[in-house]
Amino acid sequence: MKEKKKDRDQIDDAEKKGNKEKVRELQKKKKDQIRAARKKVEITSEVIEKLNDHRQLYDKARQPLLEGLTSNYDLELFLAAQARASEVMEEELKKYPPNGQIRVIEFGRYELDTWYSSPYPEEYARLAKLYICEFCLKYMKSKTILKRHAAKCVWQHPPGDEIYRHMAISVFEVDGQKNKIYCQNLCLLAKLFLDHKTLYFDVEPFLFYVMTLADSGGCHIVGYFSKEKNSFLNYNVSCILTLPQYMRQGYGKMLIDFSYLLTRIEEKTGSPEKPLSDLGLITYRSYWKGVLLDYLSEFSGKELSIKDLSQATGINTYDIVSTFQALGMLKYWKGKHLVLKRQDLIDEHMARKAKRGPDHREIDTSSLKWRPPVQVENR
Repeated sequence: MKEKKKDRDQIDDAEKKGNKEKVRELQKKKKDQIRAARKKVEITSEVIEKLNDHRQLYDKARQPLLEGLTSNYDLELFLAAQARASEVMEEELKKYPPNGQIRVIEFGRYELDTWYSSPYPEEYARLAKLYICEFCLKYMKSKTILKRHAAKCVWQHPPGDEIYRHMAISVFEVDGQKNKIYCQNLCLLAKLFLDHKTLYFDVEPFLFYVMTLADSGGCHIVGYFSKEKNSFLNYNVSCILTLPQYMRQGYGKMLIDFSYLLTRIEEKTGSPEKPLSDLGLITYRSYWKGVLLDYLSEFSGKELSIKDLSQATGINTYDIVSTFQALGMLKYWKGKHLVLKRQDLIDEHMARKAKRGPDHREIDTSSLKWRPPVQVENR
């Protein structure tokens, strides 16, 4: 190290004096020294045997032996960089109180406080801060690793088929069987913000619909929902999440509306898988209320069939009944359930709808390019 500092001082001194010839001479001398120091090392059988013995003895409990694999010059450079990276990580970890779980994630240009724990591999789960690539969802231990990854990551949108695009908003259909690692990483990310989520690794039977917001940097994930390819209980959503930085901006209802749009195209009725999270239940109740009041505002008949309402909206009859009950619009009379058309609620809803600004977000049904998957029977 002293020799390196001495060489740098000599070059700096020559530059200050304006002696260009001396600078070139010293730089050439330094390059020759580096070339000599980085002379290719011949890896002998003794070195290989020593490495194997060390690996069998310590496995992953210790860093592998590096002596004999490269020149001493390169080894010193690597160890110095490794030590510097460790110091930076330790300084960053001091910002967060240690409690054995991930407290913060860096995701794109956002730093997000986590709400719950997630079953990341142990070496990552015990970190106070985790770094995640916002495009491929690969998780990393430090900002330095994330920067190196970002420089070579070619992803700018989720894998799979883009089935919807309207202005800057797109939705990608991702098959859990074809893109297993991506979907597993998406589930691990979601668990940081969902309490009831239990699916992490068995993603093959599911389709994932990822909503993104596009700009010059790529398609940034807003949220997603997943659904079973074959649901015997007609669940149209297994898990749904809007990332915290996009909450309370209308994206949650857009995801729900999109799930029911797919359900209507399939000529089915659907319901989200239970139990819903607290935020999920509030959002779904608000969505069901809006859809049903919209339908009633345009309904001019005398008799309303819950079954017809279910087929028109794609909402399961149980969810329709529970919403009407919560609104006080269902009455049991002479052995029958009657829907009370409360004009005060309808007028209030339509007044709120009329006040929506031009930036109100909603799904444009004409922008969907999708057909229901064809189920092939095994013979």
